Amino acid sequence: MSTQLSPTEIQQLQQILQDELERKALTTLEHHNGDLEASFDELWQEKFGRKDYGKNKSLLQLTLNEIRAEICGDDGLQGKIKEYTKNPGSASLLNSIIGSLVAVAAVNGIPLDAAIATIVVLYILKIGVNVFCKYTEQDNNS
Repeated sequence: MSTQLSPTEIQQLQQILQDELERKALTTLEHHNGDLEASFDELWQEKFGRKDYGKNKSLLQLTLNEIRAEICGDDGLQGKIKEYTKNPGSASLLNSIIGSLVAVAAVNGIPLDAAIATIVVLYILKIGVNVFCKYTEQDNNS
């Protein structure tokens, strides 16, 4: 299943995201008709080159799994995401989330720039942070 932003959603984001790398993420999203996963893959490959991650493995999902604990376990970052969902026009709040994700990822050795982090944040906002955290939660019975 593909998670996709509508042209209207992309246009609204263009009004609030002004950073060069964030704008690059939006341009990539437009090119892929709002498909977040295809946009993530293109930006990742552009930055790091094409790598084989195995059949049927989503690079976006692998990245989300790696940063899950940082997003779902960090009340500050999760709180910012929840606050943004209450006030989706706040450029400063959205930029703060993107910047925080870049910083948290860097501390954990995950190479995210602002363009890639923008796609990750938009994906989480699209599906909802609570859904993301519950869906990716480790099953203790496994």
